[in-house]
Amino acid sequence: MILRPLALTALLVALCAPASSHAAAPFDCTMRFDLSSWAVLYKHSSGNGTVTCNDGSTLKVKLTANGGGLALSKSTIKGGKADFSGLRRIDDVLGTYVAADADTGIVKHGDAQVLTKGEVNMSLAGAGKGMGLGVTVGGFTIAREP
Repeated sequence: MILRPLALTALLVALCAPASSHAAAPFDCTMRFDLSSWAVLYKHSSGNGTVTCNDGSTLKVKLTANGGGLALSKSTIKGGKADFSGLRRIDDVLGTYVAADADTGIVKHGDAQVLTKGEVNMSLAGAGKGMGLGVTVGGFTIAREP
């Protein structure tokens, strides 16, 4: 006898619950950035950017990258773009990504990389001026701008 009210309650909850067949819209974010780099065996990059997501949220960020390897370069990137995947919220872009970089170029300098941080991936691309030769491995950090 007690099972009927419980069964009826379970049926009503199931009917009123949102359908699970409707997947949530993907959470997409893009970052526009400026970055300056130099390397003499040790590579250092710094810059800033703005992350904008399809839900309307934005975040000003500070960028730094450090690494070591065989490198000799100096460059600047203005108006670079990065796309993120694997995000659930805007703060998921923050943190340090694993970076490996192969660099060749004189005068017109281009850079394209795919970096990873757990389940989050970032593909970044930019063009600028400078010269470079070498290979470096290190980390690319995105932090909230103070």
